[in-house]
Amino acid sequence: MKTRILQVSVVILLLALWQVLPQLEVINPHFLPPLSEVVKTIHALLAAKELQAHILISLKRISAGLLVALLVGAPLGLLMGWFREFEQVVDAPLQAGRQISALALFPVFILLFGIGEVSKAIIIFWASFWPILLNSIVGVKNIDPILIRSARSMDARGVKLLVNIIIPAAAPSMFTGIRLGASYAFMVLVAAEMVGANSGLGFLVLNSQETFRIPEMYAAIITLCLFGLLINHALLLLEQRATKWRQLRANG
Repeated sequence: MKTRILQVSVVILLLALWQVLPQLEVINPHFLPPLSEVVKTIHALLAAKELQAHILISLKRISAGLLVALLVGAPLGLLMGWFREFEQVVDAPLQAGRQISALALFPVFILLFGIGEVSKAIIIFWASFWPILLNSIVGVKNIDPILIRSARSMDARGVKLLVNIIIPAAAPSMFTGIRLGASYAFMVLVAAEMVGANSGLGFLVLNSQETFRIPEMYAAIITLCLFGLLINHALLLLEQRATKWRQLRANG
């Protein structure tokens, strides 16, 4: 409880400073408007239904890239974590690819796929794929060997072992990877929407900055922050539901 109060107090203090410092012109209000002005801008954008449209477009792009990263990264991570020979075969090219930043590859994606939705989805996929893959591998490798032996002693093999033992035991680590992947996806979303886009929160940030509509720029940045926190919270709730057995075992 005390920690929560301190956390809320720090947030309130920062918001108060944001309001007061520009009003006192300690910070140039043209470059950092008071918080109240930004809040009014958010309300105006919501009333005009402009902000909702940008949020929906960004959500579609995030969902497409993150879903493909999950469908590819999680099964591949499970295979690499469980089959050592397979990991040795594919590890070198994957390690090489992991070193290449998604932002560095964005010009390549544009050359190959154009400036449309495909290149935006691919850069989000590339950024979010690696944490999902690596945490899936770690999750499998950290499974208690006693648990595996016990399952095999009860004739658990193949798909049965995978579904009933490996995936549930690796799930906490995999969810950590998904949450990290979502945060990385938000980082590159802004860059993706700054090139060849006419909608989305990243576009709104850049377009507002270029046209010097600074309150709108901060409104988009705050929305991105809240949007990311909301998705992270939703993933946390999903993780708690999917790994409820861990809490039951801890309480038991």
